[in-house]
Amino acid sequence: MSSPTATLSLKQRQADLSSSQQQQELLQAIELTHTSFNGDFDAALASCGWKTLTPAQLEIFQINVGKLCNMTCRHCHVDAGPDRKEIMSRETIEACLHALDQTEAHTVDLTGGAPELNPHFRYLVEQCVVRGKHVIDRCNLTVLLLPTMEDLPAWLAERGVEVVCSLPHYRQRNTDAQRGHGAFEQSITALKKLNAAGYGQADPNRQLTLVSNPVGAFLSAQQCQLEREWKTGLQKHHGITFDRLITINNMPISRYLEWLEQSGNLQTYMELLVNAFNPGTIPGLMCRNTLSISWDGHLFDCDFNQMLELELQQPGNPRPHIRDFDLDQLAKRHIVTGRHCFGCTAGSGSSCGGSITSCQ
Repeated sequence: MSSPTATLSLKQRQADLSSSQQQQELLQAIELTHTSFNGDFDAALASCGWKTLTPAQLEIFQINVGKLCNMTCRHCHVDAGPDRKEIMSRETIEACLHALDQTEAHTVDLTGGAPELNPHFRYLVEQCVVRGKHVIDRCNLTVLLLPTMEDLPAWLAERGVEVVCSLPHYRQRNTDAQRGHGAFEQSITALKKLNAAGYGQADPNRQLTLVSNPVGAFLSAQQCQLEREWKTGLQKHHGITFDRLITINNMPISRYLEWLEQSGNLQTYMELLVNAFNPGTIPGLMCRNTLSISWDGHLFDCDFNQMLELELQQPGNPRPHIRDFDLDQLAKRHIVTGRHCFGCTAGSGSSCGGSITSCQ
């Protein structure tokens, strides 16, 4: 079964925006002096009493195990795809585990690309489970239909791994528009496999979470309202159940940034993000309780900074690596910010865990 392809990676096309520096320059060049805070994220922070962003207690290790993916979605901020060969090595995985053992982090969040395509994926999951950690597998769903992955839903269920699945919409048209023709049909098949393995049945050890991001240049809708709508729609039309829905704003990075520019939506989308700044999101930003680790072991404040190659600023270490992990020094850092951060602070807020502010 072939995987849906909505586009080609920026790297494969040798596009200008395959350069993180070009992405940063494009974002900085947008005229935003007429918006709130003149489009300056530091000014937005200062308006609610934050001189700089500082970390809270480290709770989550988010490990990007590689950019290889069986899909090439239009909105992907990682620029992942079948042509991306960057894969985390066993040596770097061991360094991640050694660092994890030095913390009280309770969750290991595995992402990619398609994390399951890393040849050491199952080893890493096993090692984290043995350590008593809550493990998240960020799954694109279609990867579960590959011949080598047929046993994976049951394998993950046996180990209590939470499966967090990307599904832009519960209707076919919107999902296929973003992820490629056939993506929705394959995603429904994969969700049924997860249900058959015990996922989505209100079992805390087999938690099935769906991730929705807008198909267009607007903010995510209200998370709780969408969850009710999606549960009704998927149950009625496909007999599928899941535990929760999280919503994530599309970040103006990589292929989504390219789409914004080419479609003429970049200016208005950035204005929307800036003017929708919500001070209530600041304490719960994922960069405060999460450490982001790239496929080659370098450290970042968050997944989005990682894709823009804005490396974490650890005192005394200009380019920190997981093998040099120092929890005390990390706690003293100031989090690196930029205009893209308005994506996480707009509206109800957005993080890898969904909306930041609560809803009813």
